[in-house]
Amino acid sequence: MAKTKQIRKADPVKASGKKTAASPKTQTSPKPPAKTSAPARTQASAKTPVSAKTQAPAKTPEPQKTVSPPKQAIIKNDAVYDESKITTLSSLEHIRLRTGMYIGRLGDGSNPDDGIYVLLKEIIDNGIDEFIMGNGKQIDIVIKDGVAKVRDYGRGIPLGKLVECVSVINTGAKYNDDVFQFSVGLNGVGTKAVNALSSRFRVVAIRDGNFAEAIFEKGVLKTDRKGKLSSIKGGDKQKNGTYVEFTPDKEVFGEYEFNPEFVELRILNYTYLNTGLTLAYNGKPYISKRGLYDLLSQEAGDELLYPIGYYKGDHSGHGQLEFSFTHTNNYGEGYFSFVNGQFTSDGGTHLSAFKEGFLKGIQTYFKKDYRSEDIREGTIAAVAVKIKNPVFESQTKNKLGNTDIRAWLVQETKDAVEDWLHKNVEAAKLLEQKILSNESLRTELNAVKKEAREAAKRIALKIPKLKDCKYHLEDGKEGDNSTIFITEGDSATGSMVSSRNVMTQALFSLRGKVENMYGKKRASIYKNEELYNMMMALGIENDITGLRYARIVIATDADFDGFHIRNLLLTFFLSYFEELVTAGRIHILETPLFRVRTKKETRYCYTEKERDLAVTDLGTQSEVTRFKGLGEISPKEFGQFIGEDIRLVPVTVSALKAVPQVLNFYMGKNTPERRDYIMKNLIEYAG
Repeated sequence: MAKTKQIRKADPVKASGKKTAASPKTQTSPKPPAKTSAPARTQASAKTPVSAKTQAPAKTPEPQKTVSPPKQAIIKNDAVYDESKITTLSSLEHIRLRTGMYIGRLGDGSNPDDGIYVLLKEIIDNGIDEFIMGNGKQIDIVIKDGVAKVRDYGRGIPLGKLVECVSVINTGAKYNDDVFQFSVGLNGVGTKAVNALSSRFRVVAIRDGNFAEAIFEKGVLKTDRKGKLSSIKGGDKQKNGTYVEFTPDKEVFGEYEFNPEFVELRILNYTYLNTGLTLAYNGKPYISKRGLYDLLSQEAGDELLYPIGYYKGDHSGHGQLEFSFTHTNNYGEGYFSFVNGQFTSDGGTHLSAFKEGFLKGIQTYFKKDYRSEDIREGTIAAVAVKIKNPVFESQTKNKLGNTDIRAWLVQETKDAVEDWLHKNVEAAKLLEQKILSNESLRTELNAVKKEAREAAKRIALKIPKLKDCKYHLEDGKEGDNSTIFITEGDSATGSMVSSRNVMTQALFSLRGKVENMYGKKRASIYKNEELYNMMMALGIENDITGLRYARIVIATDADFDGFHIRNLLLTFFLSYFEELVTAGRIHILETPLFRVRTKKETRYCYTEKERDLAVTDLGTQSEVTRFKGLGEISPKEFGQFIGEDIRLVPVTVSALKAVPQVLNFYMGKNTPERRDYIMKNLIEYAG
């Protein structure tokens, strides 16, 4: 791609080394507080006022004297509180000091929701907004050595407001419906956050033969200039648009690295949501011609029961709706939902409205009152809406809260589904067969469920092996951090019981290796006491809408048995509840493999490389301990690893169509291919 090659070789405008004297003096942004390990949890034992042995026998009470209550202890602070202590932060200083308010989380790039990807998204979003408004059909993205470069071919930021648009919060054109109708960015905050959180930030705007450029460091303006493109070598060939180059600040994010797979997934979602837009990532072009139809085709693969249904509505007074759907033989449901280009992993009103309209459209077409669970079992669908004023229920924009859009979304979905079925009669027949099959399986499953419930009642009134927490997912803000750890045996659970946060952290202990559920019917869960209890603990007996915890964390030993148990659990979730994986609910707990300590300092290391580095720093006389299992880590130590600095690896899949093949290879019958693979890798590892 000639355009991409040109962008990678040379920037739109070469930076000048001259400083401008006109820029106002700006205070250096304060360095954010360094990350510290969570302190070891301490428990204060409550003392009994009078011990049982020394308690005196009761006597006739004497008249009580009036005693004044003790005065409350007053902590005196000698620091002077006057006008000099009042601090006013600039907007960019506030972003650096309170980063989570703007980008949700930090991270080192090992999680797709880490802050560096949010920064990249905010810059790309500006180019998407230009495309939505009919300006520019390509965005070039280059990421190399921790530096991200993004070039769009839209209208370009107005040259006279370039500095303000990237450094002053609440400055921008996205509040103006005539200029931007369905913005996907943070409405005047996104680019400023990228600027403030970058060690170096450069922006160039090009409009009609003129350019403006500004360079910042940690949000502080260093140089800016304006001029004619003709004054620069090759400048006449530059098209209108905006170029942004930024380096995330290591003082904020630490040692980070962009994961190409995470970036590619975001770019693919952009192409599905913006038909006809080309995004070139490190020279490789990505484009979709059929939008959400392509997304579902990519995810479902050859598992379709009937051809994909697709609908895209025109812009109306309410907004725009696009969706695709089909059924597979897999258990559960799978949805990909978006609002103004933002992936909403927790759905929201647009997804619930789509489900309701989908149900009504099918019921109306067949003129039968089929139950919703029989229609939705095996469904895989993608739905995207564009609305003017989205209201999200959290800073991370995972769930849409607008209630005013439900009515028109339900009606438009119902009409579109009914119309598609009339035009695709053969597909409608296959859909009805699937519904009737689901109905039969549900009847059979209900009988098994009844037996399982009766057996559970005979065992205990509460779920065995579950140590619950106070707050759960349905408890709103308090439940957003609720986590259940699925542990391997009582020894690991014992270390976590006293170190966990009882308000938001629950534990479910396995006896050991669970049954391999690959290829078995859903009814098999109810015949397995341990898996049934785990399912009840999670609250997903009927479907994932009853999920009780925001995060499900698999916590097993870092040995072969632990890895096997991890794979067995992942097989269970991917076979029956794959939507928990697609929603980002399943995680793997990382705990340190080594402890390196001296009398003065202790370091916990997660890799052999970290261990060797710690030994070098602390000296060869330092004591090195290898943790063979979670039970070897003391409760006092464990509190650090499941507290604020918890390390979680999210379980993700690149495409749902790959799941059956992967499960069959690793968890199916012991095929010659798998034996050959194991032997080959064992030989290579031994060599």
